[in-house]
Amino acid sequence: MTTLPITRMTLYKHGVGFFERRAKLEGDSVTLSFPVEAMNDILKSLTAVDWGDGQITGIDYATPQSREERLVGCSIRLDDGRSLRDLLISLRGRQVRLLLDQDETAEGVLIGLDELPERQPVAASLVSLLQDEGQTRAFALGRVQGVDILDEQGAADLRFFLQVSLTQEQQRQVTIRLTPGEHDLSVSYVAPAPVWRVSYRLLADSEKEEALLLGWGIFDNQLDEDLENVALTLTAGMPISFVYDLYTPFTPERPEIKEEERVAPGPVDFAGALPEAPVMAAAAAPPSPKMMRARKPMAEQLAQATAVETVGDAKGALFQYRIQTPVSVGRGQSAMAPILSVTLPYRKELLYNGAKMPDHPVASLRLDNKTGLTLERGPALVLEDGDYAGEAVLPFTAVDAEFVVPFAVELGVRVREQSGSHTEIHGLSLEKAYLLVEEWDIRWREYRLFNSAAKAMTVLVEESRQTQYELFDSPEPAETSEDSVRFAVDLLPQSEQTLRINSRRLHRRREEISNQSYTKLQRYLRKGLMDRATHDLIAEILGLMEQIGRQNERLVEIEKERSSLYQAQEQTRETMQALGSSGKEGKLRAQYVDRLQQMQTTLDAL
Repeated sequence: MTTLPITRMTLYKHGVGFFERRAKLEGDSVTLSFPVEAMNDILKSLTAVDWGDGQITGIDYATPQSREERLVGCSIRLDDGRSLRDLLISLRGRQVRLLLDQDETAEGVLIGLDELPERQPVAASLVSLLQDEGQTRAFALGRVQGVDILDEQGAADLRFFLQVSLTQEQQRQVTIRLTPGEHDLSVSYVAPAPVWRVSYRLLADSEKEEALLLGWGIFDNQLDEDLENVALTLTAGMPISFVYDLYTPFTPERPEIKEEERVAPGPVDFAGALPEAPVMAAAAAPPSPKMMRARKPMAEQLAQATAVETVGDAKGALFQYRIQTPVSVGRGQSAMAPILSVTLPYRKELLYNGAKMPDHPVASLRLDNKTGLTLERGPALVLEDGDYAGEAVLPFTAVDAEFVVPFAVELGVRVREQSGSHTEIHGLSLEKAYLLVEEWDIRWREYRLFNSAAKAMTVLVEESRQTQYELFDSPEPAETSEDSVRFAVDLLPQSEQTLRINSRRLHRRREEISNQSYTKLQRYLRKGLMDRATHDLIAEILGLMEQIGRQNERLVEIEKERSSLYQAQEQTRETMQALGSSGKEGKLRAQYVDRLQQMQTTLDAL
């Protein structure tokens, strides 16, 4: 069994690494050990190529079972500290040869081991054999020097038990089978790995306005082996990656179909068949192809249809930092490797954003990424003229892009903020039965900056950019980016300045004309938001609506009167039915008749 050293390692920012092992060796197998949790990635990515004249005949690995699960069905079980005793117990019923002291041997079927009571020496326990002659013999355990297992299954179970015992619970072995002879073997795979990190040093020279940017890549060796002279690559970006369960065996359930009864109802006659046509002989199956010897480059050997284009260290959406000097890191240790050393011009400025740092602006260095490298996000130590100035986090920055490094709070400048909002009508127009109102939604923010220092300063006040709002009655922005605008405020020594920023957004709404009033119309007219013709037209409409309203109210009153009269007529008719037509009842009946006539006259008038 031979192992392969790691010769190349590429680490990524999403928790995986690409590892390549390569060596010239002689033998028929190579065994690699991996953590259980890495097996899905190993099975998804393991690639083995023999660059010599040898061949790879297969790859096998342990099934995803615990040690106890794998030993189910194994007749041999040995405990630590009493392996010979447990072996003799496990071999019960199997053909063995006992190697005894004084060069004696005894052969037969092992009956068992008779243990003595506690506090008796273990060596005095008796081992019993059933020999071919039918005789039973017992030997003291202390005389047994060795055991030859003559039963093939028993010997196989013992070897299997020892092999499983050698396997660690948290590790799984992958064995690459080779043809006998010499090999130039390369094995590569993707496996979980700690993300690499980057830290920066920014050494600023205020006189030259230049800064030396140093970058260090930090990585960890959590493998079960030392790394010696490994070609290291640190990759920035985020390739698509996922875990696909290839390691756990899976047997899907299938529907159960029962055999149907097929009983013929009786004899059936058929006509004779036509003469059979000649049957063409089946073509012989092609011989199983052997694994090809790797004589071409790996890209052609493994994926001739896939083209990979590499331009410098930029690979599509990824960017790689190739460490030129091979690294060596011990098992369980971490290391730092230099990845960047470039001098860049910078501009120092004060930035204020109350949402990020209230009350005071932040001293910052502004630089352009002229390193030729994509800068990965990471912490930075800032030294100004050799002194510690502060710390910052460099953002992820593409080549030639600008980045800002805020590193210290400027306590000599204090900022106070006030803000508010209101609406103003911009215009009015008629739209059918509605008044269309155009209205400004106005927001304002006022900054008061106090400079208590003895030197003049310029502060860039940063606000979030709101694409739906426009600036008005405000200073011109000094800078505009995709998500922010900045305004420059010059501060004399021990002075105060005020910056007011106004922004507005126009929106429209509709109001029903019936909801207007003469007072509002007069106000619109005075402010010039409405011309006289529109004012008079809406006023006329409002007058008509008032008349309609009064008429509707009168109709409601009339309807109430009519209902009251109908009810009174009904009651009068019911009373008249109980009265006679002569005497006093006749006179009273005549009065009710007069009343009905009066009510009918009133109804006709309504």
